[in-house]
Amino acid sequence: MRITRVLGAALLALGLAAGPAAADSSPSPSASADDDAPTQAGTSFRTAAEIEQGERATASGSTGDYLYWSFPADTGQRPTVKATVKLPARHGAETWQLDVYDGLRRRQACQYGAQSRTAAPDAGSVELACVLRTVRGWSEPWANDPLPGTYYIRLTVVDLAASDLGQPVGAEVRVDSKDIGGAAAVDGSLGKPLVPGIAVKSAEEKEGSKEAVLSSFGRDGWSSGWWSDRWVWTGIGGVLAALAGIGGYALTRGSGRPSRVPPGA
Repeated sequence: MRITRVLGAALLALGLAAGPAAADSSPSPSASADDDAPTQAGTSFRTAAEIEQGERATASGSTGDYLYWSFPADTGQRPTVKATVKLPARHGAETWQLDVYDGLRRRQACQYGAQSRTAAPDAGSVELACVLRTVRGWSEPWANDPLPGTYYIRLTVVDLAASDLGQPVGAEVRVDSKDIGGAAAVDGSLGKPLVPGIAVKSAEEKEGSKEAVLSSFGRDGWSSGWWSDRWVWTGIGGVLAALAGIGGYALTRGSGRPSRVPPGA
C-alpha cells in the first residue's frame, strides 16, 4: 500500500510538470496586424524601420533598393522572419534575398527557410523566410551566437535583368517567435542588450545624466533576467529523486524483523 502511494505521488508530480512544459514548447501568441505598423522601410541600418513581433509591416520601393527593418528578440526566443515581394511585369527572372543581422551587425545564419529565391518572369510575387537560431542569454566574445537585442532585416534583389532595374515593387515583412525556454538556456547573461545607443546611454548614466539617444527596444527591464524554466525542471528532478529514494527504501527494507529471530525475543 505504501509503495502504491509513493508511485501515485510520483505520477502526480510528472503530470504537474507536463503542463508548463507544453506551454513553453508552444509558439508565443502573435499579435494581430497593427494599424501603426510601418508602411515604409529604411534604406540603411541607421534608418531601419522599427517593427514589433507579430506586426505586418509594408513598404514600397524599386528593384535595386535595399529595404531595412529592425525588431527586438529576447533570450529563449527563436525568431522566424517572413517576407513577401510583390513583383510587376518584367523581362526576366529575379532573385531576391532576405538577410538578418544582430545588434553588432553580424549576419546571422538561418536554421532553415527559403532565404533566397528566384522568381520566374511571369511570377506575381516571391516569398522568403528565415528561421534564426534560438537567442542565447550569453556567449563567448568570439562566437557568432544570437544574443538578446535588436535585429535587422535586409531585403533586396541580387540578380535581375538590366532592363528591370528600378521597377516598382511592394514588400511585406512579419516576424514571429517561438519560446524555446530552458531547453536552450545557458548560464550567464549580458550586462546590456545589444540595441542601438546602449553605449551612449551607459556613458551618460555614469555622468549622472538621464537623457540618452536610445531605441525604444532598449528600455530598462526589457531583457530577461536570470530566471528560466531550467530552475523548474531542476526542482522537479530533485523531487522525483527523493520519491525514488523513498520507494527504493520501502521495497528493500522488508518487515523490519529478521525471520530467524523468534517472536517475543
